[in-house]
Amino acid sequence: MQLGGAWTEAFEEARRASIRLSHARGGDAGHAAYQEGEIYRLRGELTEAEQAYGRASERGRDPHPGLALLRVAQGRVDVAAAASRRVLSETSDPLKRTRFLPAHVEIMLAASDLGEARRASSELSALAERFGMELLTAMAQHAKGALALAEGDARSAIDPLRHARDAWQRAGAPYLSARIRLVMARAFQALGDTDGAVLEVDAAKKVFVQLGAAPDVAAIEAMAAPAPAGTRPTSPHGLSARELGVLLLVASGKTNKAIADALFLSEKTVDRHVSNIFVKLDVPTRAAATAWAYQHHLLG
Repeated sequence: MQLGGAWTEAFEEARRASIRLSHARGGDAGHAAYQEGEIYRLRGELTEAEQAYGRASERGRDPHPGLALLRVAQGRVDVAAAASRRVLSETSDPLKRTRFLPAHVEIMLAASDLGEARRASSELSALAERFGMELLTAMAQHAKGALALAEGDARSAIDPLRHARDAWQRAGAPYLSARIRLVMARAFQALGDTDGAVLEVDAAKKVFVQLGAAPDVAAIEAMAAPAPAGTRPTSPHGLSARELGVLLLVASGKTNKAIADALFLSEKTVDRHVSNIFVKLDVPTRAAATAWAYQHHLLG
């Protein structure tokens, strides 16, 4: 369900399983907690994600690569890189390594370790060819394209990225195809194809808004208006990732009760988030907040 974009349903199922198996260890118990962590992380709820990964570890499930990717989101890239290197060094089974290699490439690129990213990308490509699995090939093509772009070869990045995007679209995985669209947009931009970049960004943004992927929406805003040197990108007007996610749901027409149900929060907590959004954006009503979201291109 998570792969197919049904994040709310996937989270609800993982949460029920996690509660049911709260005293169990290993297997399904750890996996359920890990899946909770993944959806929290993708929504930008980093504190909750860290707690869920901790529960996964307590129940015998390796919290990586999710925990390492969480560290990247927190700006702790060195910690993420060290953990990812350790996990790979301890994993010898080729098929199990495919679980970590895509994230390892992403983390090494974030750490500016192009040599290690290149080695991991090459290994992933070799394993994809060995096992002959279409989605593993898509992961390898994504890694290859992202690496080419990082190395300054935007033209060579486009073809593997396009193949990866199309494979994930065929598989019905909107989030992953949207993530690849953003990399393609940067490649198009580097080649001076502004129209191509805008088309990819707009298509990706629609998916992120629909899913409630607040960090990715904020990343698109950062692409449009880069933060000053030495600072980390933040969402517009200082909204937290949680507040940005609530704003997206407000703008989609959901009531506070519906938002609470979607995010597994109390209605009182959502009321507080909405009040904070009104203050930060200096708007008086939900309609005004929705207009602000449209004016700042959060909804396409």
